[in-house]
Amino acid sequence: MVGFPFFHLYRLMNPDSNLLKHDFSPKNTFTVQEDIQINSLLTTEHNLLVGVVGEIYGYDWSVVTSNKDAKVSWKIELPNNRDVFEKAEINCMVIDNKSELLYAGCGDNNVYVINIETAKIVRTLSGHTDYVHSVFNVGNDLASGGEDGVVNIWDLRNKDVTNKIEPYKNDDIARPELGKWIGAVCINDDWLLCGGGPKLSLWHYRSLTPSTIFPIEDQGIHVAEVLDDKVLAGGRAEHFYSMVFNGNVISKIPTSCVTVYTAVHQETPYKALCIAGSSPRIDICSNFNYKDQVLSLL
Repeated sequence: MVGFPFFHLYRLMNPDSNLLKHDFSPKNTFTVQEDIQINSLLTTEHNLLVGVVGEIYGYDWSVVTSNKDAKVSWKIELPNNRDVFEKAEINCMVIDNKSELLYAGCGDNNVYVINIETAKIVRTLSGHTDYVHSVFNVGNDLASGGEDGVVNIWDLRNKDVTNKIEPYKNDDIARPELGKWIGAVCINDDWLLCGGGPKLSLWHYRSLTPSTIFPIEDQGIHVAEVLDDKVLAGGRAEHFYSMVFNGNVISKIPTSCVTVYTAVHQETPYKALCIAGSSPRIDICSNFNYKDQVLSLL
């Protein structure tokens, strides 16, 4: 059974709240489906998107936060590959809120572009030779990183790969003992950030030359994001890191899990960072510098 727990984050982050034991327990839990593997999650203003094997489920937020028997509002099925017996898993998802296009990186080496309004696949981006771990979209550009060790940069106007980098071929970045896979990628107008088996590194986006190799202690990166003038990163490590672009570490947040697989944050109506991974515990931080609370699903 796979269940989704929901917590009242406002009460947990509000210093004026008189927290009781039940505040640290889920407010609602619903089951997606019996004996199903969940590979990725994404939230929009109105929907919770769940990536499983071969399908993406869409739930209405107004339903799942209060109904223990929440029903799927819509679903998208990936096309079957006749050469592969098993369906491909949806490893990562990102949405362009302006165009309402969803980009899903999958285990069949493809990135699917999906129209959320029609729940239809509108195009397929094929440029990896192994499964895709991470996708990130800015304007007309999409970056994807995969098990093949490649970061592809796509021009979404013509569906082509316009550039690529292979960090594992850089002797200063490579970690052959961990592999060449790319676990996380992030781009903005100036920078490209990526890591995985290779060390976490920051690249000039236009010239695609490395600028900074971050001196953190990890055994693989699964989360990497450029947030304003900072870099957030986590993975198989004892800490979740906040750093500046030159590599200096601002904070090291001890994590409850051995490996961090996700970190989500918000600035309004209050600041919060939630870190989760290979553990039933979720670390909650109010200022991105230290851990305030730990939630448990047990």
